[in-house]
Amino acid sequence: MLGTSKGTRSQAQTSSATLNIGGNHVQITNPDKMLFPEMGITKGRFIQELVRLSPYLLPACEGRYLTTIRYPDGVSGKFFYQKNAPEPTPPYVQTAVSEGISYVVLNDITTLLWLGNLACIEYHPSLHKVHDPLPTEWIIDLDPSVEEEPRIMEAAALVGDMLEQLGLRSVPKTSGATGVQIVIPIEQGPSFTQLKELGHVVAAYLCERHPKLFTIERFKKNRGTNIYIDYMQHDKGRTIAAPYTPRATRYASVSMPLTWDEVRRNPMPRDFHLLNAADRLQLTGDLIQLEPKQHIEPVLEALSSHIAALQKRR
Repeated sequence: MLGTSKGTRSQAQTSSATLNIGGNHVQITNPDKMLFPEMGITKGRFIQELVRLSPYLLPACEGRYLTTIRYPDGVSGKFFYQKNAPEPTPPYVQTAVSEGISYVVLNDITTLLWLGNLACIEYHPSLHKVHDPLPTEWIIDLDPSVEEEPRIMEAAALVGDMLEQLGLRSVPKTSGATGVQIVIPIEQGPSFTQLKELGHVVAAYLCERHPKLFTIERFKKNRGTNIYIDYMQHDKGRTIAAPYTPRATRYASVSMPLTWDEVRRNPMPRDFHLLNAADRLQLTGDLIQLEPKQHIEPVLEALSSHIAALQKRR
């Protein structure tokens, strides 16, 4: 059921709606508040698009520690990171404690809409499930050193080609901001340390082959215009923008998985946004969930044997 209430001040300030979802009530306050001014997206429209994205966004966040980024006055206003569950926390919201922080666990649409009403624009889940130290996928993060990087898709394609040479299937996705992440679906088993070691090998090789394109320099001031291969971001306790999360950009971009054919057509991250993302997903489906998980142990074993052989030669 949907109900509205109005006070004596302007409708934009006081109008509200109450959503009844499975017996749980979520109040949507100030639905006419503008969250993305340049795109004309109000909070009410944002909530509508979250509903349409939920079949894709929820599986990407389910069972994980969630960090959100809140923009109470819209994306042109101030923001803050929300790790601890906002208070008061409704009884239907699940939480999980890690290192003294009570995180929201985003398992259902009711919780998603509650967060959306709080102007939680971005959703950044942990890279592992609650109370499980092992990663559920492997991610290589490509981070441009300049604001507009026309080579980002070229760089992503080169990473994808190398992974294919290693016998690994992968799915590229726009970060929704300026970068691209390469998601490698894996059967659970390898540790974060093992995957970081493999990521270092991949990154170092690409930097050697393409020294004017890639870097593994940690300090941004020393990278020049090269694209940073951040293999270190994939670690316990860290987060990456979830697939299908909105991002707080002026064009309301959405982190969007792509096919490799699309990557080679050089799309821009801003091509995928709140006003077209759900329509696209009805056609493509969830490209990450559709990609079967794969055993990565043979690649790790080959890497270990290679390192051992090099050590014997020294």
